Amino acid sequence: MPQPTAPTDAQETVYADMWFDPACPWAWITSRWLLEVEKVRPVQVRWHVMSLAVLNEDKDIPDDYRAFLSTAWPAVRVCAAAEQRFGPEVLGGLYTALGTRFHNGGQERDDATIRAALADAGLPEDLIDAGGSTDYDEAVRASHAEAMKLVGEDVGTPVVQVEGVSFFGPVLTPTPRGEDAGRLWDGVRLVAGTDGFFELKRTRTRRPVFD
Repeated sequence: MPQPTAPTDAQETVYADMWFDPACPWAWITSRWLLEVEKVRPVQVRWHVMSLAVLNEDKDIPDDYRAFLSTAWPAVRVCAAAEQRFGPEVLGGLYTALGTRFHNGGQERDDATIRAALADAGLPEDLIDAGGSTDYDEAVRASHAEAMKLVGEDVGTPVVQVEGVSFFGPVLTPTPRGEDAGRLWDGVRLVAGTDGFFELKRTRTRRPVFD
């Protein structure tokens, strides 16, 4: 059996960029997978925001999903505000704090939860004001557009880019751990980097599993 390939000083770091909406449960699982990949491959993840609300604003979607999307705006706005004030390096910790409460904890996507997540991430409470403001919508839309430029408009969140190769997903559950995460990373990069490859998909038969 192949032995795990852990990062070493001799291996050059590969940067993986991931675009996320904090409200998306599938993106959350993908993000936890990428953090596992960091442990077994010389990979460093860089985080960026995108928006399910922006993605679907002109689409014919059910009313209940439209209502869900209206609750997604505050968290992504707060992320954009935090990035503008403190730099992109704070996004990973804030996303972890938000996602842990939203998905693992099943907490509401409201001001109280976002305020608690800001505290978890060591960020000032006044960032909560961005959630109810449109001041950061231009930044959200610009980051979202960057992701869509990489993969096209007929996908969602997450979007991942590594060494010039971009793709939507992978959509999976539960989160692969250890070398299982590393092998999936190797396979995804191989498939996504194949010239002319566009899609590999099957119907989801499980709901998101958070652990």
